[in-house]
Amino acid sequence: MKVAVTYENGQIFQHFGHTEQFKVYEIADGKIIASEVVDTNGSGHGALAGLLNGLGADALICGGIGMGARMALAEAGVQLFGGVAGDADAAVEAYVSGTLLYNPDVQCNHHGDHHHEGGCGGHHDHGNCGDHHHDGGCGSHQCGH
Repeated sequence: MKVAVTYENGQIFQHFGHTEQFKVYEIADGKIIASEVVDTNGSGHGALAGLLNGLGADALICGGIGMGARMALAEAGVQLFGGVAGDADAAVEAYVSGTLLYNPDVQCNHHGDHHHEGGCGGHHDHGNCGDHHHDGGCGSHQCGH
């Protein structure tokens, strides 16, 4: 099977629709046997689901993701593991071992008139929270434990 991760500098990139790279891992017999970094070539949001499908990805590990992209992934048959942060390789190792912590209800509602600087403007500081709420736009994320 193949697992894709939104990828930037070894970390899980936190905004699916703006990712510039995926790291795609091939998994067999309960271990990672190969991986490669693939550029998205400027594809955004809905087109990324088609790109993942073309790569043969069975699952996606990412940070935030919008509802439209979630639906496109479901239609493409790609299983979603969102709300994940940190080291990409470690996340895939956790996925393989069945210990990956993710948020099945994660969303990234960043559509409107505000702009993103460095992804979702603050997601990188959340660790494995994954359960943040959007009060007034990108810059005011809160960890809702």
